[in-house]
Formats: sequence, C-alpha cells, structure tokens
Amino acid sequence: MSANPLAPPWLAVPDDANDVASAVWSVNSRRTDEGELSIGGVTASALAEQFGTPVYVVDEADARSRARGLREAFEREFARIGTDVTIYYAGKAFLCSAVGEWMISEGLSIDVCSAGEFAVALAAGVDPAHVGYHGNNKSFAEIDSAVEYGVGAIVIDSEIEIERVAAAAVAHGRIQSVRLRVNSGVHAHTHDFLATAHEDQKFGVSLADAPRLVATIRSHPELRFLGLHCHIGSQIFGSGGFSESAARLLAVHAELLAGGEIPELNLGGGFGIAYTTADDPTTVGELAAQIADIVGAECGRLKIEVPHLAFEPGRVIIGPSTATLYTVGTVKPVVVTVGADTEVAEGVAEIAPDDVSSATAIRTYVSVDGGMSDNARPALYGADYSVRLANRQSDADPALVRVAGKHCESGDIVVYSDYLPGDVTPGDLLAVPATGAYCWSLSSNYNYLGRPPVVAVVDGSARLIMRGETVDDLLARDPGIARGTRKAKTVAEHPPVFSHTSEKAS
Repeated sequence: MSANPLAPPWLAVPDDANDVASAVWSVNSRRTDEGELSIGGVTASALAEQFGTPVYVVDEADARSRARGLREAFEREFARIGTDVTIYYAGKAFLCSAVGEWMISEGLSIDVCSAGEFAVALAAGVDPAHVGYHGNNKSFAEIDSAVEYGVGAIVIDSEIEIERVAAAAVAHGRIQSVRLRVNSGVHAHTHDFLATAHEDQKFGVSLADAPRLVATIRSHPELRFLGLHCHIGSQIFGSGGFSESAARLLAVHAELLAGGEIPELNLGGGFGIAYTTADDPTTVGELAAQIADIVGAECGRLKIEVPHLAFEPGRVIIGPSTATLYTVGTVKPVVVTVGADTEVAEGVAEIAPDDVSSATAIRTYVSVDGGMSDNARPALYGADYSVRLANRQSDADPALVRVAGKHCESGDIVVYSDYLPGDVTPGDLLAVPATGAYCWSLSSNYNYLGRPPVVAVVDGSARLIMRGETVDDLLARDPGIARGTRKAKTVAEHPPVFSHTSEKAS
C-alpha cells in the first residue's frame, strides 16, 4: 500500500497497523491471543471497564526496571573511571507517592522544584537528605521549609538566592549544602522551549560569573558548596551536548578547586526517548559510557581528581512505562487538497503543478474523550506520538489518522499523524504510548474536564495510584456553588459524569 501524501516524510505505512513496537511501548505491552492490547498482564478492555477512560496506565515493572537499569549503567561506567554517581529522579516528569516509593526502592534520590513536589516526596517516605531542590524562583517559605527538613541540596539559581538560603540556614542552625546552576553555553539540539542552557533564558547564571558567586557562597560558613550544576535541555539524543558541557564545567571546576574542595559535578538530565518508530534515541548504556569517557579524559587532561557525578533523569525512566487509553467518540474522514507546498511522504510520487488543483487525499480525524487537558505536549511543542487500536486487532487496510481531543481548540491534537486500521469506529479503545512524562504533570481542567486517574499494573493486577477528578471535585472549589444557591443545588443533585468516573474506581 502506498503512503498517504498527507503523511509526514518520516512516517512509513506499517506492514501491520496492529504492531506494538518494543521501541515505543513498555516492556510488558503486547497483544493477547485474541488481539487485545495487554499492559502488565491486564487487558485494555478490563482497564477501561474498571477505571473508565481516559486513563494513564503505568507498567510498574517497566518503570522500576528502567530506574534500576539506568542507575546500574551509570554506576558501572563511572566506577571504571574511579568515581561514583547519584541518580536523582526528576519528579517534574511525574510524581506521586507510589512513584516516589519505587524510585527510592531502586536506589535513586528525588529531584523536586516546588513545595508541592517536596511534600509528595516526604509523604512517600523519602529521606529529605536524598532530595535535591530546584527552582528559579523559590519562595522564602519554600527555602525555609527545605532547610528546616534537612534537604540534601538546594540548587542556587540566581545570586539573590545565596543570601536567602544562608539566612534560612542561620535561622535553623544548619549547614546547608548547595549547588550553583550555571549555563554552559551548550544549546542541545532540541525544541527551543525545551533548551535550558543557552544564555538568554530564566535558569541559572553565566558560567563566567561562577567564580565570583562561588566565592560569595564560600564566604557564608553556614553554606557548603557541593559543586556546579548544569542542565542543557530535554529530549536529547546523543551524548555530544553532555560531553561538551561537561568539558566546559570541568575547566571552571578545576579553577575553583584553588579556593576549597568541590566534591561533585551535576550534569542534569534530559535524556531522550522514542515517541514514534522514527525516533532513535541513544541507549542509557551508551550515554553512560560516552559521558564517563569524556569526564575521565578531561579530568586527566586538567590533572584533577574525578569528582562524584550526579544526574537528574525523569522522562527516560517514566515516559516509556506509561500509555494512555481513550475511547473513540467520532470518526470523520476529511478531504484535503494536496498543494504544491504539502510535505510528501517518502515513496509517494510528486504531484505535477498542473494537477495540484484537483489532487486530494483523505485524512481521518478520530476524536477521543480526552485531549490537551491530559496531554498538552502536542499543543505546546508540536510533539509527535504514536497510536494503536487497543480493544481488538484488525485486518483492514491502514488509514492515515489524526487523533483529536474533545476540547474547543483546533490545536487540540493528541496524535498528529499515524496509521490505524481503516475500520476504526466509535466505541473502540485507542492507546497512546510513551505518555508517562509531562502528561499528567501538565494536565489541566480546561473546559472543566477532570484530570484522569493513573493506574499501576503489574503481574496481571491493577491498582489506582492517582484518583481521577469528579465533577464534585471541580464544583467544590467554587465558593459560589459551595454557598448552595438553588441553581447550584440542582446541578449538584444531578451532576454530569466524566467518562473516567466509575463506581468501581471510586
């Protein structure tokens, strides 16, 4: 079958539109003998029946395995050059008490950047000493609480924070460990909104200012300087950016050693994952080996001891472990005129200018019961995702689809382009993989939709780890409704129901 001319050049027509590619899905995702998608031993239809849709489904064993495997790979490679590492799980990707417990049990620490994330980490039983606290605008209360609880490290993000952290340390009679976030000038090859190490942005300080600011930190006896910190971006493929950034930071690190000890170097996170079969991210093992090689070589060249290393991955651990289930509401074939400026997929004959006015193709819009309220990344970044039929498999020819949400926005797209069996129909379940990172954590109540539940599956059983929001939850925040007007009472007595709200899940 030839490709649809509306498909992007990277998207090939699949040999089997039912295939669950291992590069994109969690390790325990597969088709049953009956053709249904199963995650962690639980079928899509069983999950939808118990929890409704939309629902985020986390393969617990997969998430744990990725966390453990990453830690072991980095420990192994950095032991080779004579040092050790600390791996912080980046809570901003997705954090709840269950995930916090998983990460700690797999030997990771936790990275937080707000009072709320810190509270969740503490509620999960995380030792504050194993927490790193980020943020470009930490409030006085957040700094005070972090110091009071004995947080392991506070990342100084601007000059003004030095005095604030020092004052909190004095008030609580503590010596507070801190890192200084710097911009290495390395701009990783990624989306502009995701790049966080070039100079013109809100995070960190210039690398050129580091010596002066470190001297200021060291002038406070209540502060202990751990080392420099840098984060060069997100969804990064390859180790080149990390290697260049490490080399630049180590040069300054070597200069700063003249003023006192610097026990560590934190190179941040941002390791990329596959969202589609066209993505080819560097494996964790390769990243660990390549970054260790450059750190070892640079320390040898500078004739300094290799410091303790720290990293802060999130997406690469939790992203591939999760898929979101939706229910199809409408299916709408749309006839599109193929113009001269239309990107044409590989293998599709170019359309001659004389034929442009009459050339058309069909894009099928498949609308589901969620959208940008549960996955904002396509709208924010133009992020691409994959999709598969979840409740059954089909022998129908593949059709190019665009999976749309139910919100009042033309940009409310879940999957811009993929192929589904051409007989996809209302009532079918769809699954979108790799939704573990920055989906729930960026979710909203746009159009007054409730945030979906999050379910962990393992060994054939499923359990709720984040409750979905009900209409009552949304109404409870409105003080006018809480006062109990006659109109509000009528609504409260007969509330509408979100599709993910079910008696079994409540």
